Amino acid sequence: MRLNHVTIIVSDLERSIAFYSALGLKLIVKSAPRYARFVVPGNEATFSIEVTPDARPMGPEQAQIFFECDDLDERCAALERAGLQFTQPPTDMRYLWREARLSDPDGHDIRLYRAGENRLNPPWRLPESGS
Repeated sequence: MRLNHVTIIVSDLERSIAFYSALGLKLIVKSAPRYARFVVPGNEATFSIEVTPDARPMGPEQAQIFFECDDLDERCAALERAGLQFTQPPTDMRYLWREARLSDPDGHDIRLYRAGENRLNPPWRLPESGS
């Protein structure tokens, strides 16, 4: 099984396209005025946004979206120079990731991080079962 993509609900397609493009995602589908899809650089994962007028209001605490960056500090500095504002600069976290936080134009909680080996193999990972 592979994860195909995640779609989040946004209020303004063009504004959100500009934001996620600025983060470095590559726009591959644009079906205005409702939908856009991006490929995440460095792999085949995709991420999409959709304007859905009848969707119930979503708060920023309903989801956290994580994008892993090998060049986290440099990328965050470049994004700041480009005008994006972080709510947390790159910070070493207790769970052994280095993480920066910002919000997209609709308030979705976006996390840029670098975890290295700890992404899939933290010291507290459950042992492999024989089943």
